[in-house]
Amino acid sequence: MSTRISFEARAWTPAEPHVVYALLADGRTWPTWSPIGSFRLEREGRDGGESEGAVRQFKTGAVTSREELLALEADETLVYSALSGLPLRDHRAEVTLAERDAGTAITWHESFGTTVPGTGWMLRRFLHRFVQRCADGLAKHAAVVG
Repeated sequence: MSTRISFEARAWTPAEPHVVYALLADGRTWPTWSPIGSFRLEREGRDGGESEGAVRQFKTGAVTSREELLALEADETLVYSALSGLPLRDHRAEVTLAERDAGTAITWHESFGTTVPGTGWMLRRFLHRFVQRCADGLAKHAAVVG
């Protein structure tokens, strides 16, 4: 059994929560503001498009990750789980948005186990940097488009 690993990435933007959420909920925008190279909707969600149950594919370099949208609360929360692409087990990511200081605070919480013993520290370090770049890019892009 692997140890549970978790971390948070935080960012702030002067954009309103609805602007930030619109970018976060639309996978097509991720390659614009994150290190991700491309996006493809593999499976539509229960209510069509990128709704709960949708499976999104993101490709970065040689890695293609598949993520399922678990919960979406407009302008507040997006929760997803990595299905494949990285050696993770029981992955869960929750991105929360909160009005703060005339803008939006972004908190990106990740937790997971590993499938390869002894790699937790490396995956935590890599993913924390990657997710922080996502949060920072989201904040910066939202400020421009918002």
